Amino acid sequence: MKKLILALTMGAMAVTAAAQDKELKVAIDPTYEPFTFKTADGKPTGFDVDIANAVCEHLKRKCVFVEQLWDSMIPGLQAKKYDVIISSMSITEDRKKVVDFTDKYYNTPSKIVIKNDIKFDGVASLKGKKIGVLKGSTQEKYANGELKKVGVTVTPYEAQDQVYLDIRSGRLDGTVADVLEVTGGFLSKPEGKDYVLVGPELFIPKYFGIGAGFAIRKGQPELKKELNSAIKAIRADGTYKKINDKYFKIDVYGG
Repeated sequence: MKKLILALTMGAMAVTAAAQDKELKVAIDPTYEPFTFKTADGKPTGFDVDIANAVCEHLKRKCVFVEQLWDSMIPGLQAKKYDVIISSMSITEDRKKVVDFTDKYYNTPSKIVIKNDIKFDGVASLKGKKIGVLKGSTQEKYANGELKKVGVTVTPYEAQDQVYLDIRSGRLDGTVADVLEVTGGFLSKPEGKDYVLVGPELFIPKYFGIGAGFAIRKGQPELKKELNSAIKAIRADGTYKKINDKYFKIDVYGG
């Protein structure tokens, strides 16, 4: 009897272990609407979340979402708190030094956003203004590289929604943000009615990279291959387009 109980116990443990192996822990920053945010009941949702779930379904794995502050995303990945970052992380040369990326899964531009009563005539006209950016983001890198040198005060924030709160309170004059994110998360809402996008679309590779990809730890070629295969598969079978069209009026995959 003891042998039978032991065998059953070991069998149950093996099943549990197998189920755990099927999980894919995915890091997200749920303050980045419409890419990643929470429903009224606290569930993660958005374009990135739906893409992650579609990839997991293709791989026959279960996505387990782990919330993480943006500027600690890569350290958390390296500490093995999760397996992959699927949260609008741009593929840049600096980041490629410490993590590996899949192929891109979308590519959208950023832009400067300011109050509509500010006369904009190039970045130099923003001298003396206060701009808030997401800490550790490509937008922060751009703002520090291009706006700070013309006299703009650049302030980093732990989350993009905190930037919008300080814009509303009058502590900031604007932000630099992904066009689709700032449109869905701020400009299309009542609190954003007095703010506008200005200047050219920002695709500058040295700041913004070549699109957003899934970030994984270095030295995982099989996982990278599986994820790339899944991205191609959901684009080929129409799943990607359905998700794209659910959130956006344009094709965000880009050229």
